[in-house]
Amino acid sequence: MTAVAAGGRASWFQRFLLPGFALKAVIIGGGYATGRELAEYFVPAGPWGGLAAMLLATAVWSLVAALTFALARALGAYDYRAFFKGLLGPAWVLFEAAYIIFVILILAVFGAAAGAIGAATFGWPEPVGSALLALLIVAVTARGTGVVEQMFKYVSILLYTVYALFLILALARFGGLIGQGFADAPPPSGDWMTGGLTYASYNIVGAVVILPVLRHLTSRRDALVAGLIAGPLSMLPAILFFVAMMAFYPAIGAEVLPSDYLLRQMEVPGFHILFQVMIFAALLESGAGAVHAINERISGAVESRGHAPLGIGARALIGAAILTGCMFVAGAIGLVDLIASGYRFLAWLFLAVYLAPLLTIGTWRLLRRPPMLQENVS
Repeated sequence: MTAVAAGGRASWFQRFLLPGFALKAVIIGGGYATGRELAEYFVPAGPWGGLAAMLLATAVWSLVAALTFALARALGAYDYRAFFKGLLGPAWVLFEAAYIIFVILILAVFGAAAGAIGAATFGWPEPVGSALLALLIVAVTARGTGVVEQMFKYVSILLYTVYALFLILALARFGGLIGQGFADAPPPSGDWMTGGLTYASYNIVGAVVILPVLRHLTSRRDALVAGLIAGPLSMLPAILFFVAMMAFYPAIGAEVLPSDYLLRQMEVPGFHILFQVMIFAALLESGAGAVHAINERISGAVESRGHAPLGIGARALIGAAILTGCMFVAGAIGLVDLIASGYRFLAWLFLAVYLAPLLTIGTWRLLRRPPMLQENVS
């Protein structure tokens, strides 16, 4: 059901910017926010090659998001179960199996990261930071899509503001080194295209995770425009971060936490704390996006059987069960290492059950299916 059909006209923000903010929320997680993923996938190609790889990943995200959003609206599918039943038929369970393993991994990693942030910034025992993150995720997701959308909005404002300040401080403190890093950079080194495509493929599953926020789309045009905008919105903070990192290229590529290294060079303690809070907020929105997708999938299945959608209590219990299993049990019994060792396999599995069918079957269905008659194009 679209927002118009539900009785309220969707705002410009809800139609065009919210999907991009939500996609960024799922993608940013721990590695993007700390710069570790940027060091892994983009720094080896050098300053110019890294930027080229980031622009390539942005283009891939925009294309896949646009197709995903348009197909989801055409199918009326606003949770991943409904979407993949429409795209893959009975084979939809293959995606769910991969997604569950993916969620176990990322939530376990997020819990560990939150614990480390609490310990490093406030001196808390590590379980306290992990428990706080879990409680906040449950509190947000229990309230349903509306509250999750508001969280995406306000945390996104915080993120873009902090990353803009990060670049401003970097330019003020070592802007000459950044300029020199680009001026002295050799041509793109390594296979920069592979880095960009690998990073894009690794993260684009977020376009399916955020399907619940697409209910505000009023037309196929909305879906395509929102998808095309989603790529740049998701990559912009990373580009700002990468530019700052180039002040210390190539040594920055070996840093476990590039963000912490750069913040130490800035020597602004108050901003250091603010940046850590921002990373915690990034973990919150990424974790909430993953849990909310499961809640909506279960609620959709319940509604399809003629029952009422999940209430606050049921959503809270499901979220608590997921987070307990993923953040604490998975880490304790070594599941994180086990799953991480097969992570490249998961990436190939997502390619097989999501990207390949979307680019072939999904595109064919969109081309042969006219836009929905009730579209209300502004």
